[in-house]
Amino acid sequence: MPNPLPENLSTLKRMVADTPTRPPLGDVAHIGHAQLFTPTPAATVAFFTDFLGLTVSGQDGESTYLRTWDDYEHHSVVVTERATPGIGRTALRCSSPEALERRIEAVEASGVHGEWTNDEPGIGPLWVTQDPDGHEFALYHETEYWEAPSDELRPGLKNQPQAKPGHGVAVRRLDHINYLARDVETTTGYVIDALGARPTEQIRLDDGHIGARWSTFTQKSYDLVYTEDWTGSTGRLHHLAFATDTREDILRAADLALDTGVFIETGPHKHAIQQTFFLYVYEPGGNRIELCNPLTRLILAPDWPLITWTEAERAKGQAWGLKTISSFHTHGTPRFDEPPGL
Repeated sequence: MPNPLPENLSTLKRMVADTPTRPPLGDVAHIGHAQLFTPTPAATVAFFTDFLGLTVSGQDGESTYLRTWDDYEHHSVVVTERATPGIGRTALRCSSPEALERRIEAVEASGVHGEWTNDEPGIGPLWVTQDPDGHEFALYHETEYWEAPSDELRPGLKNQPQAKPGHGVAVRRLDHINYLARDVETTTGYVIDALGARPTEQIRLDDGHIGARWSTFTQKSYDLVYTEDWTGSTGRLHHLAFATDTREDILRAADLALDTGVFIETGPHKHAIQQTFFLYVYEPGGNRIELCNPLTRLILAPDWPLITWTEAERAKGQAWGLKTISSFHTHGTPRFDEPPGL
């Protein structure tokens, strides 16, 4: 059998040098949960429970904790009352105490600092910091596995944390978060180098700068997305996304939205980038929510090449479906007036 190794060390060094650097996957296990600000907390909670099918798992002052039926932790979303809508804390669960230490060291090495807190039910100490655009992140490892508190919520299968809801869309899990950022390349560089994400797809505009970038901590094709904020402001949200079991669930969600007065912005269509089948709606507080079905697309290749889309390719719009409407490029929370002519 021939020796697969290079004949000398210098050849091996050249091979390594010719391979694009990739952060190792594994330190961040997955997105734990996200906090959503809303000026209409009661209506927003009702949207999550009645329309999406989430379960209330706790209440603390101005915050309500909710969970999807297939997430294993205490909560998937925290709805918090604020004067304006938007995104609050995003919590990332690390795979071990050692992985948590490595990510904290990497964040601090980048010149960003954080502090410890212990202010969420079912979750151990969180190390809270920010990305360069001002979005709040928390890293943690300790957590409690959810146990259904009643027969109504107890699943029929012991490998499922909660019974699947018999009402609403019954979304399966919190899938991804799309932030708006003033400088996408700098901010996503931090997410890659400090938090340990891996970029999978991006849009490079004609002038050379990055207009959007998708990254993952797992074998899902994406967990965090950053797109350029046309207002030049920082710390805003484009959308929060929940995964459904099937495409048919998204079609049913569109009918439920029609019947219950939930505003449909666009869809159902299929994205070209990441190939996600989607429906975008607004919850009562004004935040955009995506229902998506990306469950069968995984990035299994350890050396997956970063896919770059050009401005002309992006301008073609969706893979199929109606043309992208202008509000998809202009609406974010907190909201600013849309530019003239759009």
